[in-house]
Amino acid sequence: MTSRTNTASALLVASAMTAALSFAAAPAMADDGAEMEKCYGVSLAGKNDCAAGAGTSCAGTSTTDYQGNAWSLVEAGTCAGIERPDGTHGSLEETSDIAT
Repeated sequence: MTSRTNTASALLVASAMTAALSFAAAPAMADDGAEMEKCYGVSLAGKNDCAAGAGTSCAGTSTTDYQGNAWSLVEAGTCAGIERPDGTHGSLEETSDIAT
């Protein structure tokens, strides 16, 4: 490879990495452009978006309804208004599991 090819390759890799890091840092957005947030303890069994605990592969792995360590993406600002069957609400942090 020539030094010109090496430089071009390095720039391409650097650009790709910058784009990937920028995307990872951006807040989640819904298809309609609304900002989204993680809401713990509101998903039904097997319907979580992620974070269902150790030994899981992530999305769709919650084993109980309203599992406290599983989250779903909801529109920003709505999580605390989602009521769970025990009268508590969704949380922006992990919660205790509840039985339904």
